Amino acid sequence: MSTPTPGSQAWLDLAREDAIDPDRPIIDPHHHLWHAGTPGAPWPAGRPAYLLGDLWGDTNSGHRIVKTVFIECRAATRPDGPDHLKPVGETEFVARIARASRDGGGGAVIAGIVAHADLRGGPLLGEALDAHAQAGDGLFRGIRHSGARDPHPEALTIPGRGAEGLYADPAFRAGVARLGERGLSFDTWHYHHQNPAFADLARAVPGTTMVLDHFGTPLGVGPYAGQREAIFSQWQRDIAAIAQCPNVVAKLGGLAMPDNGFGWDRRDRPASSDEMVDAQARWYHHTIDCFGPGRCMFESNFPVDRRSLPYGVYWNAMKKIAARYSAADQQMLFHDTAARVYTL
Repeated sequence: MSTPTPGSQAWLDLAREDAIDPDRPIIDPHHHLWHAGTPGAPWPAGRPAYLLGDLWGDTNSGHRIVKTVFIECRAATRPDGPDHLKPVGETEFVARIARASRDGGGGAVIAGIVAHADLRGGPLLGEALDAHAQAGDGLFRGIRHSGARDPHPEALTIPGRGAEGLYADPAFRAGVARLGERGLSFDTWHYHHQNPAFADLARAVPGTTMVLDHFGTPLGVGPYAGQREAIFSQWQRDIAAIAQCPNVVAKLGGLAMPDNGFGWDRRDRPASSDEMVDAQARWYHHTIDCFGPGRCMFESNFPVDRRSLPYGVYWNAMKKIAARYSAADQQMLFHDTAARVYTL
């Protein structure tokens, strides 16, 4: 019998677990949606579809996922028109799916949209934000303009597209400030060695709520393979510095991407929740210790992390990690921080 392909449903079914604490209400503040064949890593031959039925297949896997937040992934940009308005096509695409999630009654409700815009847009940025707000059907909450950039993109499954020196760019900082003036949040994704540059940005624009995705993505492949302990030590110091910026909140998840280097995406079976806890709990606990539960929220990062483990396994691991915290702290980690940050 052949081994199922990693990331396939048959492969994920090899590691299904009964849900721990299944009645706990959860907001998943970080997932994506896209059509089949959309170019993008970590599926070099084209991403398989991940639409409402697929999302519900995951969110209905035993945990009580009540709401979600979609995060931009360049899934449905407009094919023509002004460049600064092309990303609005994705907001239109997700808003239609979100309406179906409210009307269908079949699972979690998509309650927020974090879109993409070029924050260096100057006078054009306001027009782009207005267009996202109009297209978002009341769900538009913020912008993600990621800074991820690494000098070894050939070694990465998901190489970032951030511009060199983006976080220090005065035009970019002005755009981030504009978000805060409008009551919008700023999400970003970058790699671990960019954490100091992000801390500088957070200090420079204190009036905007900033969401650090995926712990700052500690890498573990290519030139970073075999350096986990040294990277962790530096990462600890960098996270503590970022946490000194009260305008930053942290998303806890996204450590099961291929580029994190745990290797689960290459195995005959997915990771279990115990394996995930054993390998990653220290990253979670350090971030919670630095930021406090009121500035942390668990995130699935699906379907990207689906290449390593099932959705239900991720949430079981989070419940095991959270067991040491008080009931009030757990409520913030699983629900209330996301509800506050994204005004859900």
